[in-house]
Amino acid sequence: MTFDFLKTGHKPTLFSAFVYSDMSFMVWVLLGPLAVHIGRDLGLTPDQQYTMVAIPLLAGALLRIPIGLIVDRFGPMRTGLLSQLVVMVALFLAYQGELTSVTGIYLLGAALGVAGTSMAVALPLTSRWYPDEYQGLALGVAG
Repeated sequence: MTFDFLKTGHKPTLFSAFVYSDMSFMVWVLLGPLAVHIGRDLGLTPDQQYTMVAIPLLAGALLRIPIGLIVDRFGPMRTGLLSQLVVMVALFLAYQGELTSVTGIYLLGAALGVAGTSMAVALPLTSRWYPDEYQGLALGVAG
């Protein structure tokens, strides 16, 4: 590998896409480590806890296609801002103690699934800045 990659592209965009993807993935799986505590506080059954953990993953997988279409239509920056706004509002409501039922936790999980679509935003943003010979490396760093 040569160091020509470092001379091409747009480093701030690559760094931003990397941070965006990593932070989004952390939020996407947030309910997994908290499942035991949330389950105990809300009196959830083991099946409800499993479902609570699965919903963000399933929602993220299903939402990648529509988010990808929205990225193509409105651009990755606008789509990324909108999707993060959805996630932040959901987390703010959870922080305020508004989620006191299984349904509320499931809705939070669906909203956190939006964070799982970050690759559909970060990869097009990054790929536009790098030539074909560096696409694999740039997209590997970004996503």
